[in-house]
Amino acid sequence: MSEVPVYIVVNLIVTDVDKYRSYEKGFFPLLKKYGGQFITYDDNPVHLEGLTPREGRMIIFTFPSEQAATDWYADSDYQSLSEHRRAGTRLEFLTMVHGLPPRV
Repeated sequence: MSEVPVYIVVNLIVTDVDKYRSYEKGFFPLLKKYGGQFITYDDNPVHLEGLTPREGRMIIFTFPSEQAATDWYADSDYQSLSEHRRAGTRLEFLTMVHGLPPRV
């Protein structure tokens, strides 16, 4: 069975811009270290139906596999860096969504 990509979907509210920027500066090198790719972010997402997410930034990025995403999240450098995110935001959710397996 081949690996499927995973997508990370995040909703957070920035409460301290300077602390969050410290997080952003170190985020991209660690994302690339695990084969991750940034897709997009939106500070004004449009909610269409269901429970309304709180205000804030929606972020989407991807990894080539669940293992790569798990390794990224468990990386001690990422966990140290994420202290800046924790100090500078109120995290609503950080969720992993599996992509579709390749068609045969």
